Amino acid sequence: MAIAVAGSQVELREVVLRDKPAAMVQASPKATVPVLVLPEGVVIDESLEVMQWALMQSDPEHWLAPDQTAAKALIADNDGPFKHHLDRFKYATRYEDADPEKSSKEHRTAAEPYLLALDDRLRHHPQLMGDTRSLADIAIFPFVRQFANAAGDFMQDDRFSALMRWFDGHVSSDLFVSVMKKYPQWRAGDPGVAFP
Repeated sequence: MAIAVAGSQVELREVVLRDKPAAMVQASPKATVPVLVLPEGVVIDESLEVMQWALMQSDPEHWLAPDQTAAKALIADNDGPFKHHLDRFKYATRYEDADPEKSSKEHRTAAEPYLLALDDRLRHHPQLMGDTRSLADIAIFPFVRQFANAAGDFMQDDRFSALMRWFDGHVSSDLFVSVMKKYPQWRAGDPGVAFP
């Protein structure tokens, strides 16, 4: 989303993580997505860093303008404690010595305070940092989306009404719809796709 907003263009290579291409692993031994390889060979393999790179090229919506200290704190809580519980809620069977049913419920409950804190912020403003979307909104939104998709009716509770209004606004936004296209799996030798 940040790349699209910045008006940057990259060569997209759609990968299937269970069938990782050697070129991806060679570029980033972490072998996770995203991986951005710049023309000078610099590799950026963290989502937040890719977003920041794009916005440093161009930030027409001023996503970097709001209080960056507060934004970084929100993102850190998302990427730390919330993501820990999200992973164990969504993928309980991937963790050793875990009762998937019990573990899933415990981690869903443990994630609630963070979601309620987001909801509280959104009761005062339409976006996390104020009246317009920012880096914090776009960095956090995909994780709330994963949680909401896994939680089903749980997120329809009135306690999350502001959060779900914000979530629904992002899911239905022209920006989100424009970047969430399906692409064929890239294989060595295939040309990349210009994105966006």
